[in-house]
Amino acid sequence: MVQKAKILLVDDRPENLLALEAILSALDQTLVRASSGEEALKALLTDDFAVILLDVQMPGMDGFETAAHIKRRERTRDIPIIFLTAINHGPHHTFRGYAAGAVDYISKPFDPWVLRAKVSVFVELYMKNCQLREQAALLRLQLEGGARGGAVAGKESAGLLAELSARLAAVEEQAEALSKQLDDESADAAAVATAAHLERKLTGLRRALDALEPGTGGGAAPLPSQN
Repeated sequence: MVQKAKILLVDDRPENLLALEAILSALDQTLVRASSGEEALKALLTDDFAVILLDVQMPGMDGFETAAHIKRRERTRDIPIIFLTAINHGPHHTFRGYAAGAVDYISKPFDPWVLRAKVSVFVELYMKNCQLREQAALLRLQLEGGARGGAVAGKESAGLLAELSARLAAVEEQAEALSKQLDDESADAAAVATAAHLERKLTGLRRALDALEPGTGGGAAPLPSQN
C-alpha cells in the first residue's frame, strides 16, 4: 500500500481550515490542521510533510515568523511553503513572503482549482523523493550484503540488482513524465527546480546501481546524497 503524503494546513480561523480541507480532499492525502504557528511547529517535530499551506495573518506568531522557524530547522527547511493571505499590500508584502522561504504567495479569495493543482505538484514530488529514498536504502543493503556474503551470494545479488533496477526504472519514468508536465504547464520555478533536483539524484542512484552490475568491476560507487 502506498503511504499517503501529509499536508499541513495552518490558519487561526476554523472556517478557513474547513474550506482548505474541502478543496484538497480530492487529492486523497492526509490533511493535518494547525490553528497557530506554535501548533504547526509542534506538528513538524514528529511528522514529515509534503507541503505547508500557511496563513500570513495570525495572532501571536504570524506566518512570516512561523516560516522563519521552519526554515531554520534542518529537518523542515526544505518543505515547500505556500503562503495564503486575505490582504494584499503590494509587491513589498509579496517579496517578504518569498524572502521568508515561500515557494508561492496566494491572495484570498483564490481559485480552488489553481490551489489544488499547485499542491498536487508538490505532493507528487514528495512521493517521488520517498520512492528514491527507498531505492537508495535497498541499494545500501545490497552493498552491505555483497561485502559480507562474497561470491556465495552472487546469484542472489544478481536477482536483487535486477529488481532494484526495475524499480528504479519505474521511478525514473514517472519523474520524467512529471518534468514534462511541469514544462507543458509553465509551472512555478520552484517546482521545476525541485523536479530537476530529483532527476539529478535519480541519475546518481542509477550510476551507483550500474557500477554493481557484473563486468563493471563491482566497485562500491558512492550513493547520492538524500539531502
